Amino acid sequence: MQKLLREGVEVETSIDGYEAADFPEITAEKQGHRHPVHTVVVTHFELARMIERVNRRFASLLRTEMTKLGIEDVGPAQAMVLMAIGDVELSVGELLDRGHYVGSNISYYLKQLADGGYIDRVASQRDKRSARIRLTEKGEQLCANLRNAGGAYNRVLARDADDLRNLEIAFQTLHRLELVWGNAARYGI
Repeated sequence: MQKLLREGVEVETSIDGYEAADFPEITAEKQGHRHPVHTVVVTHFELARMIERVNRRFASLLRTEMTKLGIEDVGPAQAMVLMAIGDVELSVGELLDRGHYVGSNISYYLKQLADGGYIDRVASQRDKRSARIRLTEKGEQLCANLRNAGGAYNRVLARDADDLRNLEIAFQTLHRLELVWGNAARYGI
């Protein structure tokens, strides 16, 4: 499996037909250097398309891992909800804030997870209209199994200190995009 993962990461450079050469470049002379510096220009639309593709790939990967585990009653989206709940007990509102879900989707996901025995919904002591959610032993086991399976992929992505740093930079960049795009949607530019 490691060999296939390594080959997949190194061999598959483009899924949608775009190569690095397909992106427009800006050529600038670096001060004091004779060699031009090439900078790839990536737009917000291209970033959004890449994020969407990566998300679909990850959902497919989750589906594959869940199939290996014999899990067929919930899908990747519900598994991500379980991972968002983690080892805490929280309200539906807190879960919405934590995972950026749409309200109607989360209600459907939580019903499926409760029916499958992955979560417990407990009525709040203060407000009977509100429910607290926590993982059951079955939900905790699924999350642990998915984290263990993810370890192999982490080892492929983070082979050395440079890879780890690149992952940190990617995460920080995506977080900044989330903040900028969220604020722009709310308040404009």
